[in-house]
Amino acid sequence: MSETLLIEKAEEAGAVFAPASGGRPFWRRLRARPSALVAAVTVALFVLIALAAPLLTALEGQNPTTYHPDLVDSATGGVPIGSFGGISADHWLGVEPLTGRDLFGRVVYGAQVSLGVALAATLLQVVVGVGLGLASGLGNRLLDQALSRITDVVVALPVMVIALGALAVVPAGFPRPVLIAVVVGLVGWAGISKIVRARTLALKSLDHVAAARLSGWSSWQVARRELLPALAAPVLTYAVLLFPANIVVEAALSFLGVGIKPPTPSWGQMLSDADTWYQAAPTYLLIPALLLFVTVLALTVLGEGVRTALDPRAASRLGIGTGRKKTGTGRGAGRGTGRGIGRTKGADA
Repeated sequence: MSETLLIEKAEEAGAVFAPASGGRPFWRRLRARPSALVAAVTVALFVLIALAAPLLTALEGQNPTTYHPDLVDSATGGVPIGSFGGISADHWLGVEPLTGRDLFGRVVYGAQVSLGVALAATLLQVVVGVGLGLASGLGNRLLDQALSRITDVVVALPVMVIALGALAVVPAGFPRPVLIAVVVGLVGWAGISKIVRARTLALKSLDHVAAARLSGWSSWQVARRELLPALAAPVLTYAVLLFPANIVVEAALSFLGVGIKPPTPSWGQMLSDADTWYQAAPTYLLIPALLLFVTVLALTVLGEGVRTALDPRAASRLGIGTGRKKTGTGRGAGRGTGRGIGRTKGADA
């Protein structure tokens, strides 16, 4: 999903967010979407697998970095011995071609790297984007224009090209996961900054925010007490949509050879190594590709579910079209519809 599509979707969602909708209506709307619940369970499962990687590999009895040359056929160039890439009771997902390293161990540890890098990059993007967006929206005209022009330039920058250039010049000794998270985070903050600035400009004209500014509160106090609670919904929505995009960026960088370096495992790095083995050992390609696809799909569906649950008008639209609306015609129908909508809004408040 491109940066422009993310911005447009978040702007569309942010335009209808109420300053505070309460936790119970949010969870009620989210539970009403089975697809979002399935996606949430899937994401939670992958997170648990990543956190429990040492325990899972110990349970299997294998180490993801240990070579097993006896499990590959040197006569065929290193193809795993056995069916389906060498799957057995000792190696639950088979072994890696050429090296014989345990594939299950590398997959679960690769989940740590891929999800961890994407999460760190997303958090950095949120912190930088929210900070600069608030500074632009609450600052004077000169500061707003300067930050807006910088944001426009960053939005126009190709993330992959900038990341490729930055990762290519940094010494190899620098921790690669940290470097990727920092580079992606510092390049991809502009979208959320534009969302926060637009919402801040709309919110600061409200009576309670204007009264707080006139009473002598500092910009930090106004932002912390009046603006940040109202910005939580669009920021959360954008962050959930941005998370899978960052996973794809990390995988793409590793696939291009400038991301995670061996022996540290990563799903993108595994895909890069598997491009020459997709015929001789297809499971080596299919397993990380399938995991990456399911993770990105689940996060995308979950992000859409969160966006809908945080939209206070979603339940009102569902309330229209009930039997109460069809009880009469003409003026009576209009009055009945108005009362029905009013009760729906009251229930959601």
